[in-house]
Amino acid sequence: MAERFAEAGKKFGELVEVMARLRAPGGCPWDRKQTFETIKTYLLEEAYEVMDAIDREDWRGLQEELGDLLLQPVFFAEIAAEQGLFTVSDSLDAINQKLVRRHPHVFGDARAETPAEVMVHWNEIKKREKAEQGTVASASVLDGVPRNLPALMEADKVSHKAAGLGFDWPDIGGVLDKVREEAEELANAQHTQNAKHIEHELGDLLFTIVNLARHLKIDPEQALRKSTARFRGRFAHVETRAAESGRDLNETPLEQMEEWWQEGKKLADQK
Repeated sequence: MAERFAEAGKKFGELVEVMARLRAPGGCPWDRKQTFETIKTYLLEEAYEVMDAIDREDWRGLQEELGDLLLQPVFFAEIAAEQGLFTVSDSLDAINQKLVRRHPHVFGDARAETPAEVMVHWNEIKKREKAEQGTVASASVLDGVPRNLPALMEADKVSHKAAGLGFDWPDIGGVLDKVREEAEELANAQHTQNAKHIEHELGDLLFTIVNLARHLKIDPEQALRKSTARFRGRFAHVETRAAESGRDLNETPLEQMEEWWQEGKKLADQK
């Protein structure tokens, strides 16, 4: 195992060196031109490509995508080093120290037998760290959830925070009742033809469904991604059948498309 750690450290060092060379005078014009602002979007893009490889269980692809993702923090850190802000070593020190500090049940004398007990330790230590740093307490516990997360992810984290303080339905039955209530309110809003009201009620329904996913212990982001992937596959079958029959999909009756859709669904279920 020590050999594996040493090899990983060596390879990571090589990545840092390659990135520094790309940014150095005489390096790559594109890489030298980049700033924090211009490359930050690639961080999300690479993270989603990692998630896609996992969803497809493409382990060879995951190997490559993880490398692409690892490049992003190294890129950020190199820009920071050039500006005298910090180095990649500083970032590594920060995360190593944080992991040891927030896992006293592994690296210290504390005890934690369940994931829930681990989170209790984690949150207590996090609060203590903020107090020691003199960080002003947030006006709301929800302020700790970034507002620029993907909407489903933000809703999931917000609902988890609120539930952790006891603001939650006692059981899943209450959530299902709320889903039905919100669906009815959306239907009523639709009759008003008031776009703002309809959007409001649709948002409430989506947020409640996120809470339903939490009670079911399902990641709503992943559930929707997988559902969308199934839709892609089934719709591709509809397109294929239309091409085989020499039809323009735009002029194909909905009944025929539905028949092909169900056909594609059955084929997918048999795999």
